[in-house]
Amino acid sequence: MHDSGDAVELIRRMYDAFAAADFDTILEIADPDIEVLQADELPWGGHHRGHEEFGTFMLTLAGTIESVVTHHELFAAGDRVIQVGRTAGTVRATGARFDIPEVHVWTVRQGRAVRFEAYIDTPAMRAALGD
Repeated sequence: MHDSGDAVELIRRMYDAFAAADFDTILEIADPDIEVLQADELPWGGHHRGHEEFGTFMLTLAGTIESVVTHHELFAAGDRVIQVGRTAGTVRATGARFDIPEVHVWTVRQGRAVRFEAYIDTPAMRAALGD
């Protein structure tokens, strides 16, 4: 998948699969050795590698917050797909609401997502989590 439009469409499929909790499609798109990075200060944060750790990341995230990602922009930048938007929802343990800006950087190679970097307003998310 060298065409940047294909890479963007692949990542659109990934977000659709996230929204539908379609784990088969998520794992089909994610390279078996995918790397996931998010701030260590978050309960689901850290550096995760491979399908199993990606699954743990997603389960921890979904177990901690219920959220919807809204895309403001989704575009290709070389072998990366950049998503700029917001994540809004509630903290499961407390019901605290949040609406936080975020940016996701996906690296796509040979038709698979090989790296996912998630950047959010970490202090705002920690405040919502009650930290």
